[in-house]
Amino acid sequence: MADIINLRQARKVKARRDKERVASANRAKFGQTKAEREARRAEEARVERLLDGSRRDGDVDPVE
Repeated sequence: MADIINLRQARKVKARRDKERVASANRAKFGQTKAEREARRAEEARVERLLDGSRRDGDVDPVE
């Protein structure tokens, strides 16, 4: 005789598994460690300082 299963619980278990699989893929795709984020920010700040230091007098910031 076959085992009796609760279909509602089986659907919930399957949904949790699917959701975790998607979350895992997103973590791999978009995730960065704190050290990676800080390194990126530091590099962006360094480039900004370099560009500001290279600006000649009378140059206008195109954003303003």
